[in-house]
Amino acid sequence: MELRNLIEDEVIYTINRLLKDRKDICTCDKCKMDIAAITLNNLKPKYVVTEKGKLYGKIDTIDYQFDADLVREIVKAIEIVGDNPHHE
Repeated sequence: MELRNLIEDEVIYTINRLLKDRKDICTCDKCKMDIAAITLNNLKPKYVVTEKGKLYGKIDTIDYQFDADLVREIVKAIEIVGDNPHHE
């Protein structure tokens, strides 16, 4: 297994879930990656290097407070990118 930040998977999944219902925000890959980068810079990473670590790390993400913090940071990032998209 390689070095992996488990929070990345949660962020990408949640961004896709939240943007599905938002018709006022661009959902192109560039905007999604900008939202993910802003969000990840504001959350504590959870790095693992083994499958066992991945399982233990996943357990830590099953928490109401974790979900609330994750959604709060993503919503803030969506607003930032929505107000300032960096399309080429």
